[in-house]
Amino acid sequence: MSHRTGRTVRALVLAALLSVVPRCGWAVELWSDDEGHRGDLDITGKATSLVSDAPYDPILTPESWSRTTLARLRLGLSVQHSDTMNSELAYEQRARWISGAAGMAASSAFLPSEAPAPYRITQLDWQISADDDFSYRQEIDRGLVAFHPEWGEVTVGRQAIGLGRGVVFGAVDVFAPFSPLEVDREWRRGVDAFRAEYRLSATSSAEVIGAFGETWEQSALLGRLRGYLGEIDGALLFGKRAEDFMVGAAVSAVVQEAEVHGEIAVFDTPEEQGSSGLWGADHLVGKTVLGASYTFDVGTGLTVLLEHHYSGFGVEDAEDALMRLMDEDFRDRFLRGDTQILGREAIATQIAYAFNDATNGSLLVLTNPTDGSGVVSPSLRLDLDRNITLLGSVFLPWGDEPSAGRLESEYGATATALFLQLNVYY
Repeated sequence: MSHRTGRTVRALVLAALLSVVPRCGWAVELWSDDEGHRGDLDITGKATSLVSDAPYDPILTPESWSRTTLARLRLGLSVQHSDTMNSELAYEQRARWISGAAGMAASSAFLPSEAPAPYRITQLDWQISADDDFSYRQEIDRGLVAFHPEWGEVTVGRQAIGLGRGVVFGAVDVFAPFSPLEVDREWRRGVDAFRAEYRLSATSSAEVIGAFGETWEQSALLGRLRGYLGEIDGALLFGKRAEDFMVGAAVSAVVQEAEVHGEIAVFDTPEEQGSSGLWGADHLVGKTVLGASYTFDVGTGLTVLLEHHYSGFGVEDAEDALMRLMDEDFRDRFLRGDTQILGREAIATQIAYAFNDATNGSLLVLTNPTDGSGVVSPSLRLDLDRNITLLGSVFLPWGDEPSAGRLESEYGATATALFLQLNVYY
């Protein structure tokens, strides 16, 4: 379903993501005919280096300096079978070298997680080779068939599913969301799912989304109603997410040439959540996102994005974080992405500017208003050629540093880091 306001909102926010998400439209045409049948192969190679200096702690990081090097080759096959059917398959190989005791902690903050992806019947992620500081894996990350009847859309198989309106954070985005400091954001991890959307009218639709894990308790079944009215684009969600029942809403609008968006979700959980429970009920947890973006008439256009996020799944005090991570339920939620932040509250400010057609810059400031810690991250993207991109980011944290194996603030334990990535598309 095409939403006019949704397209406007995405266009306003796009500039804020330019230096984070490299994009390219190149593909190798494998075959085509006059009837519209065709097959294309996208080839992407990535070489990444992350050098970090973590705050010294004799228990957590006895060696503060570390270096992580990654190499990744991704092959994406897309086939147009007819006007009403297409399929996609993506296969990748990735290698990771980590040196230094702090390497794993630094990698988990800035690079894609190596934990098993949620909502997969089987991972299809195999280890080819590994030792203490080296990992070489292969994975089938996409494998779907999509149908496009006149009444809507149907997609079956391993696919990327993004929900909500948030840019840095998400309250209703329950399928493998990104973490706010993750810089390699080009692909969302695929989940094994079935989606069927039925157009109720020219401006509204109803959708059923089923995402399946190894058991019913690890699966999700959601309904979504969405549509737009004038300059307002909204969605209502309800259903089962793992062992939780959830209801949520997302809305975005254009107000005086600015984009505003919000998300809210309430989860009914099987375990008690303590002080984060809503309305005196320990089993009810809330999440919210409130944000806005505006492009100022400065040069080529200066885009400023501001978002506030509250997560009832987070810890109230950073000092309790490591103890909470020893709890299996909390650890499973954290790895699944139920909370994108360790604490309960965060504010993100992002500024993006295109210096010219080949150079884009951005500045991200992420803070925890409760403990006063944060991270500032300037980034620069250079398009060296039509299919070669160089991305660089620096991470400069502040806040109380860890002591004697305990966190004193959320972002005070973050490493000072330099991230460089070369992307080659064909």
